[in-house]
Amino acid sequence: MMQPVLRSHPFRVLRDQAPLPPELARPVVAIGNFDGVHRGHRAVISTALEQARSLGRAALAVTFEPHPRSFFRPAEPVFRLTPEPMKLARLSQTGLDGAVVLGFDADLAAKDAESFVADVLVGWLNVAMVVAGYDFHFGNGRGGSPIFLREAGKRHGFPVEIVPPLLDEGAQISSSVIRAALAQGRVEQAADMLGAPWMIEAEVIHGDKRGRELGYPTANMRLDPAVTLAHGIYAVSVEIDGAVHKGVASFGRRPTFDDGAPRLETFIFDYSGDLYGQVLRVAFHAFLRPELKFDSIEALIAQMNEDSAQARAALG
Repeated sequence: MMQPVLRSHPFRVLRDQAPLPPELARPVVAIGNFDGVHRGHRAVISTALEQARSLGRAALAVTFEPHPRSFFRPAEPVFRLTPEPMKLARLSQTGLDGAVVLGFDADLAAKDAESFVADVLVGWLNVAMVVAGYDFHFGNGRGGSPIFLREAGKRHGFPVEIVPPLLDEGAQISSSVIRAALAQGRVEQAADMLGAPWMIEAEVIHGDKRGRELGYPTANMRLDPAVTLAHGIYAVSVEIDGAVHKGVASFGRRPTFDDGAPRLETFIFDYSGDLYGQVLRVAFHAFLRPELKFDSIEALIAQMNEDSAQARAALG
């Protein structure tokens, strides 16, 4: 997990054309969707921070909620690596002074690239500089390319820096590549691209209490249906009241029992307590095996014992 950054004032979140406080006036902005706030995003953010320090300005992220793809294709839910609260939390840990959250609705979707620059970047934010990734597009029909943004900056009097792709052993780091890795259970690769283990945040709900009968009481959570994490068994860590605990988790349909809707069931090592109704963060560190169907409860328990031992070993 990223460490908190000390700053002279709180991390601010601005929405709906809210006026910028004096300490954020004429900011350097990093602009993008920033789903995951992965290492490629942080290259953009680091560039904005460097430029802000050199100009003596505040540095802000400009981002969009909901994810534009959710607006344009509502029937195809987006697997969000970081839903809005988690994205803002991760942005707050980068050293940025704040974030501007633009509500992505029909009005914003219809705004052409030139109007976006004039109304948002100049009219509202009065930017000193804009930093964007090489593949950032904006405006109606995605008409605002990096080249367009540079030219618009010249017309409106602010410089633009475009950050090239960040490569990892020759492979591009992107949110879509991370989603694909998680869909195949490659959580270690996802963590490398994210700069931290991928995690979810969800409320503990009542399950069928079957884990207690098996000697493995679990914290049960329903994840967003858009999450396409591979079904299987994982070594995880769980944050409870600010403390981090190790554990083993199953994500899937429980084929030995009911083959129902996907659910995350986490057995937390050396912990006892009532977690119902609490919102926990679960971080995924290693994929242990695919989800399996067992012919007997005894075979399942034997495998759960082995899974726990492997998870403890993987977590150190």
